[in-house]
Amino acid sequence: MSGAGSRPLRVRQHHVEWLLDRLTERDRRIVLALARVRLLTGPQLERLAFSNLSGRSQSVVRWRVLKRLADWRVLLPLGRRVGGSALGSTVTAYALDTAGLALARLLAGEDRQRLPRRPGVPGERFVRHVLGVSELYVSLVETERRGHLELVDFRAEPDAWLPDGLGSWLKPDAYLVMAAGQVEDCWAVEVDMATEHLPTLKRKCETYLGFYQRGQLGPHGVMPRVLFVVPDEQRREVVAEMLAGLSAGAESLFYVAMEREAASFIVELLHK
Repeated sequence: MSGAGSRPLRVRQHHVEWLLDRLTERDRRIVLALARVRLLTGPQLERLAFSNLSGRSQSVVRWRVLKRLADWRVLLPLGRRVGGSALGSTVTAYALDTAGLALARLLAGEDRQRLPRRPGVPGERFVRHVLGVSELYVSLVETERRGHLELVDFRAEPDAWLPDGLGSWLKPDAYLVMAAGQVEDCWAVEVDMATEHLPTLKRKCETYLGFYQRGQLGPHGVMPRVLFVVPDEQRREVVAEMLAGLSAGAESLFYVAMEREAASFIVELLHK
């Protein structure tokens, strides 16, 4: 955002109240979506909040709305452009700016006396990882819109973390619940960028197995399945081979899917 670095890091309460009176329903959806997943690209926001538009008007209106929200200190465009298998060509990613964070708390019913500080700019690896979680969220919302399925819950870290029964936390990248009628599937999601060594992934699996063997449950009263989301077929084969070597019973707990197929994979298992 032009000139953002020279501006004060805080916003006043009256500015937040002024914004509350002017936010459209679309603005509110954008703020709450970013509060849920932390980062979204312009195209991801377009798919979430501008799907009722078509053709060139979709990108034009999106640009105008995001610029207005950035000018109001609701959105913070990151200082670098990012790309990746789910992102296509390089795009701008957005976080909530200081006013946006305050609005998110108010919209969620969390009235705080002290407004939060404006977030710093995260590193590129962190951005790509978080946007991998965001892509799964956007894809599942699109799946829900097509009907007959419901995205009951979706939490990104740290809201996705689960007490492990040992005084610490099991830390999936995301936790979600997808439903078809009375049938619900709960998932813990690990977004793998093909940068982790296999021994590290295996230790993660052993942590989940320990959680399961101790009888620990997720927030919906069941042990969630664990989905590793990977960038390509080569990585899928490598992770699948690692999962096949785990102890007996792991085959019903761990799954792996490529990023572009993760949402459809979740839906497919839901219908089985």
